[in-house]
Parts: sequence; structure tokens; C-alpha cells
Amino acid sequence: MSAAGRLLAISDLHVSHPENRELLLGLRPDSSADWLIVAGDVAERMADVVWALDLLSTRFARVIWVPGNHELWTVPREPLGLRGEERYLSLVQACRELGVVTPEDPYPVWDGASAPVVVAPLFLLYDYSFRPNGSRTKQEALARAYESGVVCTDEVMLYPDPYVSREAWCAARVATTERRLAAVDPALPLVLVNHHPLVRGPTRVLRYPEFALWCGTERTADWHRRFNVAAVVYGHLHIRRTTWHDGVPFLDVSVGYPREWAAAGRTTGPCQVLPPPGA
Repeated sequence: MSAAGRLLAISDLHVSHPENRELLLGLRPDSSADWLIVAGDVAERMADVVWALDLLSTRFARVIWVPGNHELWTVPREPLGLRGEERYLSLVQACRELGVVTPEDPYPVWDGASAPVVVAPLFLLYDYSFRPNGSRTKQEALARAYESGVVCTDEVMLYPDPYVSREAWCAARVATTERRLAAVDPALPLVLVNHHPLVRGPTRVLRYPEFALWCGTERTADWHRRFNVAAVVYGHLHIRRTTWHDGVPFLDVSVGYPREWAAAGRTTGPCQVLPPPGA
């Protein structure tokens, strides 16, 4: 382990489940210098998100958060009932009050490796371009998803306000993020962090291929080649593993629901991003 600590990552904590809440309570760093990336889906209710990030921010040297789709849901009986971008920005403000880094903040530089690494938290959403089964249009792909009964809850709980659609919000986020990444010194390696995978490849193993519609955008398919990317961190799929694309490691750092991790006997602690495990 580097004397400067490690860059760790976890996602899909889903702390509304008591078993996952217990996992979070036991999550501690090995070093007071460790950083922790939280790649979305902490919880649905804002109070639970704030509670979890507050706890983690007292334990890790720095916490970096990106929103998952669950944080963006407008859930029944939540006091504020915020929708879309307004909800997202409210979460950003809550994170800033805790000292947690968000996609709206300057990208932090992690000095725990042999050279500095820029950690870039992203919020990009999806645009229905990961279309399975040869579907040619969003409408055709959605119709097949509804026929099969595999439809993401986003369709009824994730509002795009003030954008006309989720894909319009995605296009705006991608354009803004591309400009920010292009402004980073190309000599500095990047760790890109997003809730959804940046390439379609990891979705090929989904049990229900229709769900890929809600898993990302083709607009980011070449980002790991265009930019100086050391690693990509994501969650959402609940399939914890590392895949390699054009020599770049893509780490799914999901915990997932208790029925998933308990049945599989899967590890539930954070994944080490840097230094590379075994280095």
C-alpha cells in the first residue's frame, strides 16, 4: 500500500436495506489517507444519502460522489419532492456542506501514485442508445422492454425537468463534461467515475438484455481512448468485476441488493483502484 493511502471505490450501497446499512456502518479505511469514490445509488431518499455520505466523510481523507439513478428519483412522501435537475443540485449542495466532491466541483488530484492522477466525477445519464435485440429506434426498444416486463423504474420516478426528456438532459451533460475533460492537462492520467458504464461492453452479460437501455450512452464510447485515462469506475449493473477495453481497466464496484451479494457470497467492501492491486 502506498504511504499516501489508496484510491478506493464502491457503489450501489442501497442503504435503505437494513443489511446494506450494516455493511456501511462497518466500512472503514485501512489508512487515514485513503480516498473513497462513491459511484452512485447510495439511496433513494435524500436524508439517507446525506446520512451515508456524512458518515463516510468522517472516516476517509476525501469522499467523491456521483449520482446514480436512485438518488435522482422523486419518491413519494419525501418532504421536498424535488424533481430533475433541481433535485440533483440540491444533493450537490448537501455534499458541499459535508466536504464531499461532486461532478460540479473542480476535479481533485490524487497524489498517492508515482505521478499525480486527476479523479473526474461525472454525471452523464443515458439516452436509450444501448439498444438490445437489434432494435433500431428508442420507441421500438422500449416497446420490446415493456412486452418483456423489464422496465427500469426511472420511467416513472426519474424526471428530467427542466429538460424535455432524459436523453436531452444526457446530451447536455455529455457536452459540458467533454469540454471540462478536454481542458485537463493531457499529461495527467484520469480516473473517470460515472454511475453508468461509459461503454456498452459490460452490459452484454446482463440477465435481461432489455435493461441495457437505461445503462449509458454511445456518446462516451471512445472517451477512454480520446483522453489519457488510467481507469474507469462505474456501478449500476450490480456485476462486480473488472473488464478491459483497449487496455484500460473498467471497474464495476457495485455492492447491490442483499439478495444478490449474500446469495453469491460476494465481497462487499470497496475496490482498490490505485495503486493497481498487486502493484
